[in-house]
Amino acid sequence: MVTRRRMIGAALATGGGVLLVRTTLRPAASAASTTAAGQDAGHAHPAGAAAPDPGPDAGPSLVEKFTTTLPLPPVLSPVATDNGADTYAVTMLRSFARILPGHRTEVLTYNGAFPGPVIRARSGRPVIVRQTNLLDDPVSVHLHGCAVPVDSDGGPMNLLDAGATRTYTYPNDQPHASLWFHDHAHHLESEHVYRGLAGTYLLTDATEAALPLPSGRYDLPIALRDARFDPSGNLVYRMDDAAGRATILANGRPWPKVDVAARRYRIRLLNSSNLRFFSLRLADGGPITQIGSDGGLLERPHTTDTIDLSPGERADVVIDFSRYRPGTSVVLTNSMPPGPAEHIGQVLRFDVGRPAPDPSAVPDRLRTLPPLGPVARERTIVLKVEEGTAGAAPRGLIDGRQYDPARVDASVAFGTSEIWTVVNANTDIPHNFHLHLVQFRVLQRNGETPGPEEAGLKDTVRLMPGESVRLQAAFDSYRGRYPYHCHLLDHSAMGMMAQMEIT
Repeated sequence: MVTRRRMIGAALATGGGVLLVRTTLRPAASAASTTAAGQDAGHAHPAGAAAPDPGPDAGPSLVEKFTTTLPLPPVLSPVATDNGADTYAVTMLRSFARILPGHRTEVLTYNGAFPGPVIRARSGRPVIVRQTNLLDDPVSVHLHGCAVPVDSDGGPMNLLDAGATRTYTYPNDQPHASLWFHDHAHHLESEHVYRGLAGTYLLTDATEAALPLPSGRYDLPIALRDARFDPSGNLVYRMDDAAGRATILANGRPWPKVDVAARRYRIRLLNSSNLRFFSLRLADGGPITQIGSDGGLLERPHTTDTIDLSPGERADVVIDFSRYRPGTSVVLTNSMPPGPAEHIGQVLRFDVGRPAPDPSAVPDRLRTLPPLGPVARERTIVLKVEEGTAGAAPRGLIDGRQYDPARVDASVAFGTSEIWTVVNANTDIPHNFHLHLVQFRVLQRNGETPGPEEAGLKDTVRLMPGESVRLQAAFDSYRGRYPYHCHLLDHSAMGMMAQMEIT
């Protein structure tokens, strides 16, 4: 089990940085690697050219904490609901968002929304999304955590060119889960997601709907991330900038306040950062009931005071604000470096109002997970960032090799279950691990039984320096080539990605 102290200690021991690739070099990119985000200090630089130092993050000086209100992302409405499917039309385009008071910030968006919109789906009912790319770059839309045919997976080389339209089909032939979608175009994904190409996909089913969990206005999706701004309020991007991004955003707003009634709320937390790890707790140490993770509800809820999330991970929690008197405020804090504690140590503030009727409850039993099947094969997967020498860019490696889309790194028999032991070979750099197509079970962490927060279905798992996790996945949904990679997006952009073929 990764304890809070161990996570913080690992970061501090390596100089206070979560990502410790000490370079500002952009990885080698395709010919279409220039973004459409303008020529500001954070604009992409040619391969091998160092980005100029953008200076300190101006965001904290441009906003007073807890003065803006947490927005809820817009929920998309289908353009058609015939033939047993819901069809959506989504356009990727540049837009402007009012992230910091008094400033307009250029962002990359789905349908002009920052943060990205929400698609609500039901198990067993397909969703069809017509994506149109009005950006200057190619993109690839990946529905993170969903079992989909390979041509709709949004792999790193399955590109949607500028000006083109593609239809993505999501069968939703899996149980409920809080998923998200984001760009995955190789070498471009890091900057594209940073500038806004991410949205939420909430999949429900009869099992979840039958539970008396908080719902409606009391069910809040909250995407967390960090950012760096220049004095004009523009987003500043450069590789390996975890320490420089001191502005914490929740649903696209810096340090917002959240007005809540004195009752239970369900809060769906997503870490949509490129690099930042979060260790979240209420400032008064109050209880948080975790009910779900990446792949939906846990079998049983568990009460904790801390929620740890690496990039791409989700946690579904319930907080009972009836324990506070009306007029009380409580801050959601973060104890994971890097960055100045007065900024990165605070996330948002809950302002508790009057009691409201609360018919909700958290049952002792939430769901039954499918049994683990017989194991056909075991593998070991080794993650490592190798720092460049003599001005060379760092390399992201899996099993000693950078990503090659023409190479198959793991051949998997369709319909079988495998155990993968994933190892972080770096002693000073954290990683995490994301498998496309499947939700897996974490069997062991560093040879021990994982904690209750990892007892459910997962698609992304964190690995602090030197750690290993043992996981089991069943490959029984679709055939084809799917990637697996570190979901610290700068690492995958550096080549820390590989490919499995399911036949």
